[in-house]
Amino acid sequence: MGLIKRRMAGALAVAATAGLLTLGGPSVQAAEAASSCAGSWVKTYRFATGEVRVYKSRQYVCAVTVAKRPGARQKMRVSVQARGSRPAVDSGTYTQRAGPVTVFALNRCVRVEGSVAQKSAVSGWILC
Repeated sequence: MGLIKRRMAGALAVAATAGLLTLGGPSVQAAEAASSCAGSWVKTYRFATGEVRVYKSRQYVCAVTVAKRPGARQKMRVSVQARGSRPAVDSGTYTQRAGPVTVFALNRCVRVEGSVAQKSAVSGWILC
């Protein structure tokens, strides 16, 4: 009986290493791949062609723009600006997302912008 358990454990380890087993399924993996920001989720700003996701840790604010319909290359942009600083921007032609963009924002308000294919969302000053 011990030999069978060891073989089963070995087979599970090989399957997990090969990526054959997924805990949480594809939706969890897609959500993790889409964020890539450290910190906790704070807010999502939705617009017609996508959304901007905002995350905050103690000292930093991070944002990612995610396309509503990923796949085709489209013009995307994400911007985060701490009050009193220049904005950090990522823009280009992407298939899924623009960003992540992170700024130091300890005790400062931030402004977040995101766009996908001519449609956009702007937060105003938040997290003050």
